[in-house]
Amino acid sequence: MSGEPLLAARLSASYGGGPPVLRHAEFEIAEGEILGLAGESGTGKSTIALALLGLHRFRRASISGYVRFQGRDLLGLPESQLRTMRGRRISFVPQSPISSLNPVLTIGAHLREAWRAHAGRRDGGWRARALALLESVSLPPEERFLGLYPRELSVGLAQRVLIAMAMIHSPALIVADEPTSALDVVTQAEILELFRRVNRETGAALLYISHDLAAMASVAHRIAILRQGGIVESGPPQRLLLSPRHPYTARLVAAIPRLEFSEPGGQQPCLRVG
Repeated sequence: MSGEPLLAARLSASYGGGPPVLRHAEFEIAEGEILGLAGESGTGKSTIALALLGLHRFRRASISGYVRFQGRDLLGLPESQLRTMRGRRISFVPQSPISSLNPVLTIGAHLREAWRAHAGRRDGGWRARALALLESVSLPPEERFLGLYPRELSVGLAQRVLIAMAMIHSPALIVADEPTSALDVVTQAEILELFRRVNRETGAALLYISHDLAAMASVAHRIAILRQGGIVESGPPQRLLLSPRHPYTARLVAAIPRLEFSEPGGQQPCLRVG
């Protein structure tokens, strides 16, 4: 990747005067790049997502450093200015699709409000955009679907709705925080393919945050490994999986389950780790 990065960040963070959660965690994302951010639970992955979106202040997190996005340091912006960018230039796909949707609003109302957030109160154009987005994420581009409520959707369908909402204003960067953790294996594979297609067809960059290194390797152009609040290693997925340089990365790779057959030509698979 050459030229100025789309986003460059260096972050330290703590909550309520407690010990640091992030310690000078530094990374960049190029335009159109999918960066995977991997690490076990509690390493600060979600804190990074909150900081990029300017939402850390609502969790009473103390953040220092910088988040330079398209030439502007987001950490120094007031909430009024962040609100004009959040959802428009940087969007978010959260971890729990069903609980992230308002149960009393239809899918159409969710998409309409996402449109209005940056297009004013004007309704003009939202419906055509919503139907086109539904089709792009393999959902029915129909009025009937817009009239459904979240409780009528499976978890996988709800996640596709959230991705459509994230794309409604054609953002330059999508932050996805554990977006497949609540999904079964088949649906997870479909959502990963959807992220690849969104990146390929729209050029949007993606920060894909997960503890699932194997799933991340199938979608990311580059992976950064987070441990004890800092980035300890980064590189292309193939290099990290085959030749990890940091002992922690090696342990993560060794913990990826591998399915093998109990004997040559056997039909009974056994799960081996390492």
